This record gives sequence, C-alpha cells and structure tokens, in this order.
Amino acid sequence: MNINSSIRLSILAGALALALPMAANAQIKVGITISSTGPAASLGIPERNTVSLLPTEVAGQKIEYIVLDDGTDPTVAVKNMRKLVTEDKVDVVVGTSASPGSLAMVDVAGETKTPMISVAANASIVEPVEGAREWVFKTPQNDQLMAGALADAMAKQGVKTLGFIGYSDAYGEGWLNVMTAAAKEKGIKVVATERYGRTDTSVTGQVLKLIAAKPDGILVAGSGTPVALPQRELKSRGYKGIMYQTHGAANNDVLRVCGKDCNDMILPAGPLLVADQLPDSNAVKKSALEYKAKYEAKYGEGTINTFGGHMWDAGLLISTAIPSALKSGGKPGTAEFRKALRDAIEQIKDLPASQGVFTMGPKDHAGFDTRARVMVKVVDGKWTYQPDL
Repeated sequence: MNINSSIRLSILAGALALALPMAANAQIKVGITISSTGPAASLGIPERNTVSLLPTEVAGQKIEYIVLDDGTDPTVAVKNMRKLVTEDKVDVVVGTSASPGSLAMVDVAGETKTPMISVAANASIVEPVEGAREWVFKTPQNDQLMAGALADAMAKQGVKTLGFIGYSDAYGEGWLNVMTAAAKEKGIKVVATERYGRTDTSVTGQVLKLIAAKPDGILVAGSGTPVALPQRELKSRGYKGIMYQTHGAANNDVLRVCGKDCNDMILPAGPLLVADQLPDSNAVKKSALEYKAKYEAKYGEGTINTFGGHMWDAGLLISTAIPSALKSGGKPGTAEFRKALRDAIEQIKDLPASQGVFTMGPKDHAGFDTRARVMVKVVDGKWTYQPDL
C-alpha cells in the first residue's frame, strides 16, 4: 500500500468515526400541521401554543418540532403532511385540528408509512384499524364515547324527541350517525336534522325548521366558535327546550362569542375542562392539572383549553413511545425508526393524560374509555361539572 492510499484510508476512517456518533444521536423530528387560522382557529391556536410546552429531549435524544398552519383547509393539510414527510424527513406527524383535514391525511400516513397522531375527533380517522389506518392514532375522544354520555344525560332529563343541527362535513355526519344510534338505544327519536357550514353567517332557516318540529332537546354538532351561531339563533327565536353540544364546543372562546346564550347548555367533555372540580379519586385529575398548570403559567390564568390538551396528549404519546422505539435499533430519520415508533405507540397501556387514560392496541388506536369523559353545564358563563348527569 502506498503512502497516498494510506492517507485516503485514514481520512475515510476518520470520516466514518465522526459519522457514527452523529447517526447515533440523530435528532427526532415531529411534524405538526394545525389550523392556526380559518374556521378552526379556536382549536388550532391553543394546539400551537401547547407545542412550546412539549419535551425537547427524551432518552438522550433531542426533539425538533416543525409546525405548519393549514388554515382549516384539508387540501393544505395534505400538502403540509407531504412536505413534512418528504422534505423535512419527520419521524411522526401530528394533526390536524378538524376532522375533514385529518381524514384526508390518513392515506398519506399509510402511503409513506409514517405514524400520524390526529388531534381531531371523528372516529373514522382511526376506525377500522386496517390499511392506512394502521399508521394513525388520535387523542380526542371518539364520537361514540361522547354520544353515549349525551344519550344517558338526555334520558335522565326526560328527553323523548331530539333535533339536530351539525356541520355539513365529516364531523357533522359522523355525529348524526352516532347520536341517532345512541338516542335510539334510550328510546329517543331524532325528529329533525339540519346542516350548516363552518363559515356560514346565518342559520335562520334551519333554526325555524327545528323549532317547528318541537323537540324536547336540540344537539348542535360542531366545533370551535362556529357552534355559537345556532346556539344564539335558537335562543333568540325563543326555543325553550334543552340545548346540547358536543365536546367540540368545550372551548373558552365559545363562551366568549356566545355570551349569555350559552348558559344552561350541556355537553360531554374531557376531564381537563373541569379538572379542578373533579374529586381526587378521578384517574385523570392529577395529569390534567399538570398540563393546566404548565399552560396557564405561560399563557395566563383561565386560558386552558381542551383542544390544547389534545396536543399535549399527542406529545405524551410520542415521548412515552420514544424509548421503546430507540431500543429497536432503528435510527431517527429512517423507515425502521418510524415503524418502531408506530409499534411503540400501539403498545402503550394505562397512560394517564390530560383527557383520559390511554390503553392502545392493534384494534384500538384511540385508546380511551369512560374515564375520558365528564358531563358539564354552562352556569353563569362558567363550565360546571355535573356528576349526576
């Protein structure tokens, strides 16, 4: 071997020695697309705020969060996800805020074999767990879980007939299906159904039809501040029945926009919304108060929001799964690591979070049971825990 060859080999050996530690300490990348603007902004803003509270190092690995805004546009959500996966080389994607966008992202997760954690509610995002959905998880409670709680409350309040007005998209349709089934089990008949858009400015026609049907109660199936539109219109038109909302309305901005017209409305919500009112025996109280304390320390007292909690819980799933994924031998930035991370999330058991206790499995990528719901009522403009509903 001549001197020049020896020099070249020495340089190569040195380069490999430098490269190996770098590969071992490769940074984990978490891609996030949320609706910081558009109709779902009241969901996306607290989710974005929560990212700054997530851990930046787990098991000796640095974590980088790349956050994009999709403007509540499903097409942009898909575009953002493709960018995060192909250009930024993320190991997992979180998002998006609204169900239509999350549903559109599912195929990208399956196609690119990238684990995805949705912060939207529709059950069809993760059910059934097959095909592309094998790569998808979510942190909000399934619609069925919350519809069951609503049906129980309606039965206790003597409701026999129900009116329904929901979004004219996947969120509204999903809720109509699960609420109709849950109501039927309790002997409650849905007597009128109406739709409205997230960006609509009037629902007068729909409200007049609902009132004409004279239901004992009316459910508004929407999310974020647009839920205030039918709520206020029904009150202004003199509707005297019981007003119900979904957990999509569990948002302080809804109370701000809706004002006194939100008083007495009833909804199921994650325990985070009324965490300080829960008994100490509640399995979620401690973990919910931990997130609340961190969020309000940074953003101010009273700023806590259940939608931010969904992002916190997504971060908790990821940070819990990382040590197991690293033990697989796969390195961050590789297909092997993404698969290991997916597998580790699926194996999480009995993990208290801000909204419930996660127990994932091959057939359950939502992971919540009845500990993830409480019933609340708006009393004098404040969320109030209702243990008897």
